[in-house]
Amino acid sequence: MVLETLSPAERLSFVLHDVFAVPFDDVAQIMDRTPDSARQLASRARRRVQAAPQPDRDVARQRQVVNAFVAAARGGDFEALLRVLDPDVVFRMDLGPASRLAHRPLVGADAVARQVLATAPQFAHLAQPVLVNGEAGALFGPREKPIAVIGFTIAGGRVAALNLIADTAKLERLAIQP
Repeated sequence: MVLETLSPAERLSFVLHDVFAVPFDDVAQIMDRTPDSARQLASRARRRVQAAPQPDRDVARQRQVVNAFVAAARGGDFEALLRVLDPDVVFRMDLGPASRLAHRPLVGADAVARQVLATAPQFAHLAQPVLVNGEAGALFGPREKPIAVIGFTIAGGRVAALNLIADTAKLERLAIQP
């Protein structure tokens, strides 16, 4: 999630150096920058990655936050959504390869709350609480043949990320539990 918030240059420098151990001289050459510039980009990215909030592991607490989110969405309560969303929340939508809509992640509580309220009247009443790959989530449709699932990342008692999956092939691979 944090990597998506980095600039492309920060992400490239960070991943090449910190993940794949590529020396900064080589990173600089790949990026057409100076080694000092590549080092600075990686350093900035590293600080942002290390400062990212850690997800809450308490499933009961996760469910409380998800329930508050769903209640706010069902009620069309913009202010309640803002209270439950982290200011830097990221909302990713995977609608599958057949979708004509290419969705870039939405970033920020205001943008995410507006998107949720634009679609909630159609779908919020279908939401059922579930665990998706061990994390609190919401299921839309029957468990044996879901229409969509939203996985939540809860950090600091707020929604830090939402991952909507409506791709049928991916839905089949998810571990969905009550």
